[in-house]
Amino acid sequence: MIDAMFQVQLSQGVNMAFKRSVGVALTVFGLTSLVLSAAARNDESFKVRLSPVPRDIRMHATVTGKGAATAILVGTKLTISGSFEGLRSPATVARLHRGAVTGVRGAAFQDLTVSHSPSGTIAGSIELTPFQIQALMAGQLYIQIHSEGAPEGNLWGWLLRR
Repeated sequence: MIDAMFQVQLSQGVNMAFKRSVGVALTVFGLTSLVLSAAARNDESFKVRLSPVPRDIRMHATVTGKGAATAILVGTKLTISGSFEGLRSPATVARLHRGAVTGVRGAAFQDLTVSHSPSGTIAGSIELTPFQIQALMAGQLYIQIHSEGAPEGNLWGWLLRR
């Protein structure tokens, strides 16, 4: 009789432990799903139209071309890819800049990979600081491509939300 009662109590204890383990596993799974879906909702897409930088009459012969790019922000990582064409001389560098407001030039803070030709691609990834993410959301970040004939800038475009 005591053995039978012990087996029933043991069986109930095992069931309770199993139920707790399943409950913990379901809770962890639910929280993980919630975090992943929240992260997916936080992805931001940006578009960039690359056009000639503001120019004066002396730059008219050297500053030409056009292009486009996209940027995706996942967490703090910004990934940029795009293309350009029609430069009068080969591209030399491409950089990510921060201006005070949209349309106003500012300091460069990240080099991007660029094709060293009159037409090609740009690409890059960067981990942004909270301050840089705030600037991105405010429309203060832009891409600028320089070329041999326009070393102070040939094309530029602002990262704007889609």
